[in-house]
Amino acid sequence: MLVDHFPLAGLRLATPRLELRLPSPEELAALADLAVEGVHPPEVMPFLIPWTDAPPAELARGLVQHHWRQLGALQPHEWEFNLAVLHGGVPVGMQTVGARDLAIRGEIATGSWLGRRHQGRGIGTEMRAAVLHLAFAGLGAEEAVTSAFEDNHASLAVSRKLGYRPNGVERHVVRDTLVIGRRLRLSRADWERHRTVPVTVEGLDPCRSLLGLSE
Repeated sequence: MLVDHFPLAGLRLATPRLELRLPSPEELAALADLAVEGVHPPEVMPFLIPWTDAPPAELARGLVQHHWRQLGALQPHEWEFNLAVLHGGVPVGMQTVGARDLAIRGEIATGSWLGRRHQGRGIGTEMRAAVLHLAFAGLGAEEAVTSAFEDNHASLAVSRKLGYRPNGVERHVVRDTLVIGRRLRLSRADWERHRTVPVTVEGLDPCRSLLGLSE
């Protein structure tokens, strides 16, 4: 079975409403279709790499290839992967988690996107809470980091709700325009104070060496 050779295939996170795991080929195709439908209003760009500006066929193919590239490049000292977010068994978005030298640095980074028709229902908060539980309770991280452009009010609101604190700014050029990014950092203590979403994790132990941790 695939999980015997690539244990990440057996990792499952569950919240009261959501399941997060690697997508099946059919679910990955559904996520590509969902991204083509829209992730944000066309007049804004919340991503540093404006991947949603691509023509529909290119956008969908690029999402699939990016997912496969991440898995193919995964190494214990540096890794990043996308988990499909399913609500009622339906793919609604993707949650990214990654780290470099996790056993030494103790830091996890996250990112995500959510289909536009699934936004405004608290799913973004719940899916982030799931990977934060994975990071702190499962992988022993000491801090989690993320960032969002200063006009991405929804993402910044999720971070505040979960206990992140400001951690500086970044200046970027996106669509030939200056944009200001807000860096955010969450300590283990602040995560403990703000954790309200129950999360269960299955299939983590076989993944530990793959993610650079002792078994």
